[in-house]
Amino acid sequence: MQRGEVAPGTKTALVTGASSGIGYAIADRLAGLGYNIIAVSENAVQLAEAAEKLQQAHQAVKVTVHQADLAESDAAERLFEWSCGEGFEVDVLINDAGMFSFLDVLDTPVERIRRILLLHDMTTIMLCRLFGERMAARGEGHILNMSSYSLWMPFPGLALYSASKACLRSFSIAFAKEMREHGVKVTALCPAGVSTDLYGLSKSLQKLGLRLGVLISPESCARRGLKAMWRGRKSSVPGWWNRLGIPFCLYMPGWMTRILRRYTKRFQR
Repeated sequence: MQRGEVAPGTKTALVTGASSGIGYAIADRLAGLGYNIIAVSENAVQLAEAAEKLQQAHQAVKVTVHQADLAESDAAERLFEWSCGEGFEVDVLINDAGMFSFLDVLDTPVERIRRILLLHDMTTIMLCRLFGERMAARGEGHILNMSSYSLWMPFPGLALYSASKACLRSFSIAFAKEMREHGVKVTALCPAGVSTDLYGLSKSLQKLGLRLGVLISPESCARRGLKAMWRGRKSSVPGWWNRLGIPFCLYMPGWMTRILRRYTKRFQR
């Protein structure tokens, strides 16, 4: 058996952001390992299409959809209550839902700031708290939180995004140490560039990034992330070359930051 594999339909995984990108790739891989899937996303149309693809590809498991805007203050509680009301027992929780922002703080609408912090931090932490309690009571479970390589890049324009992801990684590592006592494994995944629509890159640029090796595919990210989760890693950066680059990001000299800012400011949106 593959690591993490179960008898088809005997366990359940809840995946947020499951309608596309890394979230869909993780849901697809978990379904292939035998997990029933609860696919959660804000985009109802994309979610329905993704669920249909998953169900056709993995007929031995059940795919359930739940449309929800997770960037609301009570989103975690509502999702948890719905899940319990439907009788689900979540064995694997994947917190992948996210939104990207590349814009100076003073140029960022207040509503966008609120939604980023709610989605990346408040909702994710509350989902960990609520579903984690049920896992701890059973003495087993897995949680994967999607952080980002950008947490080591406090670059102008990325202040909100990188800070929210830094918070999530710090929380996940400490939470993992707490939950280890209860038999639950928690992992923060910190990927660098991934070939998805999150950053607003065109399909041609995504393909170019894959060929040049500066981007990895969602499938590769999903495989590496789940591998780290099964192994109980508290934090994981896919790709050894990305791990080598962390010190450079942390200690980039000010003059280089200023040069890059002059070039990249035109891409802020």
